[in-house]
Amino acid sequence: MTTGLLTAVDLTDPATFLGGDLYAMWRRFRTESPVHWHPVDGPVPGFWVLSRYADVMAVYRDNERFTSEKGNVLATLLAGGDSAGGKMLAVTDGRRHREIRNLLLKPFAPRALAGVVAGVRRRTDRLVAEAVERGTVDFARDVAEQIPMATIADLLGVPPDDRPYLLTLTKQALSSEEAGQTAEDSRLARNELLLYFADLAEERRARPTDDVISVLATSAIDGTPLSDEEIVFNCYSLIIGGDETSRLSIICGLLALIEHPDQWRALRRGDVPVDSAVEEVLRWVTPGMHFGRRAVTDVVVGDAVIRAGEVVTLWNSSANFDEAVFAEPDRFNLGRVPNKHVSFGYGPHFCPGAYLGRAEIHAVLTALSTAVADAVISGPVLPIHSNFLHGVSSLPVTLRPDRDGLARLRSAH
Repeated sequence: MTTGLLTAVDLTDPATFLGGDLYAMWRRFRTESPVHWHPVDGPVPGFWVLSRYADVMAVYRDNERFTSEKGNVLATLLAGGDSAGGKMLAVTDGRRHREIRNLLLKPFAPRALAGVVAGVRRRTDRLVAEAVERGTVDFARDVAEQIPMATIADLLGVPPDDRPYLLTLTKQALSSEEAGQTAEDSRLARNELLLYFADLAEERRARPTDDVISVLATSAIDGTPLSDEEIVFNCYSLIIGGDETSRLSIICGLLALIEHPDQWRALRRGDVPVDSAVEEVLRWVTPGMHFGRRAVTDVVVGDAVIRAGEVVTLWNSSANFDEAVFAEPDRFNLGRVPNKHVSFGYGPHFCPGAYLGRAEIHAVLTALSTAVADAVISGPVLPIHSNFLHGVSSLPVTLRPDRDGLARLRSAH
């Protein structure tokens, strides 16, 4: 690939991320066109692509000259805006962002989540033990899908019978397990999620419990209750954010361990701390490939002038492999320290569920390294189709048990 050929790369097309050497592609962007103009046909003429860690971090920090309120992913930014702007935490800036974020800090604080995290460990140990005893499973569907969705659904107060339906909708809203899903399919899935939470919020307003939906439905800012739209949009954001990052990191984390047996052995021997392994899985997978902003004023980034109103995309999937920050970035190294990845974003919009997401991945890595002696791929690995999310939807594996470890896992609870 030459500099000129970078203009042929279509970052709006999910197919771009399904083949080829993506590490090499992003290295070319960082080296040859780190502040790159990407034209498109649509309501906006194109968007800027930032691929260097320093530039990505600078924009994440700057919520005065760059706004999220016009959208924070390509799908909405290129459509000209986000209907949730100014109402949903992820696409709200300034004082209102701080006020809504403060409402959510308490239920998502580490102390408040202690019991939830204990439940995550119990659920994870049970699921991994059952998978090991079965021998051959689809790790994505039989284990990984059952952990984050159940956890965030518990926090939100979603009835257990509704969770499979919500999982299907969250997948359709941001990505697809098959090629050919249309923008209309995604829009319909998002609308279904919003309608579902509108009904649930109405129930909680009338009969509040101790869940996060009840917190949103009964809270007020400066004496004024949150609007129905604010409640529903933030429920939508929490269910999407609480499921996708952890689920895809868990699935692809096991895939990376299988593909790098030296790191699998190091984890099992205890040569690397599970905490650092969690961070490397998050960096390596980078489930949220990009986020976006719109410039409020003219801003110089690198050798380019980004004009007011123009769309800027921040590519975590490049920043997390920037040679200027990460030694041997293309090497999967569970002992990597420091590891200041941007998989949860950074700055004012840093993911409020980061602590919980880390706890979920930690629980899975701990259970796997305890109960599984070896794992091999046993069928086709199916990637998801998305220009936003990176991961796989199906990971068939055969797990060979560590009998002593499996017994310890079973007896731990």
